[in-house]
Amino acid sequence: MSELVAGAFPDVTAAAARRLMAAAVESFADNGYHATTTRDISTAAGMSPAALYVHFPSKAAVLSAISLSGHERALAIVEAAAAGPGTPIDRMRVLVAEMASWHATHHRIARIVQYEITALPKADYATVADLRRRTERVVRALIEDGLSTGVFDCDIRSAARATLSLCVDIARWYTAASTPGPTELGKRYATLVLAMLGAGHR
Repeated sequence: MSELVAGAFPDVTAAAARRLMAAAVESFADNGYHATTTRDISTAAGMSPAALYVHFPSKAAVLSAISLSGHERALAIVEAAAAGPGTPIDRMRVLVAEMASWHATHHRIARIVQYEITALPKADYATVADLRRRTERVVRALIEDGLSTGVFDCDIRSAARATLSLCVDIARWYTAASTPGPTELGKRYATLVLAMLGAGHR
């Protein structure tokens, strides 16, 4: 099991639950959510088949915990960047660099978070959908700030969605063997997004 994946859930206090979530990420990423069983997850975590039910009532609950953690992390990244120092250009550069880097570094988790969303139970799907809307609102507000100060030249709604889509899509193709590394990729994506937003072109 990847130590990077195993350490990606600091908000989960129970070590066994973190280990099960990490094992689920690996199993879901390799086999798909629907083809993975609770036994597969427990075995990958080095636990007995019944161990999962001590922490999660079902396989779907494990997926929900992973998805909720990932979406909360994405929201935290954009909120911190948007509230940071500097001009809208400075803050957008940080936002995109951090979001892109996170999706590259944690590409296996991000792939599950972003592309297994339709398998979530209805109530958990609604919670995650709200987190996604909140994330987009933060990005839209930062773009609006840039428009009002004359440093961006774009359509707010489409630009916000395109910005987030670029970052999220990294999880679809990025692997441990991909280049450049997450930090450099984040810098390059930030440059691309700022160009798309028309930074400094007004």
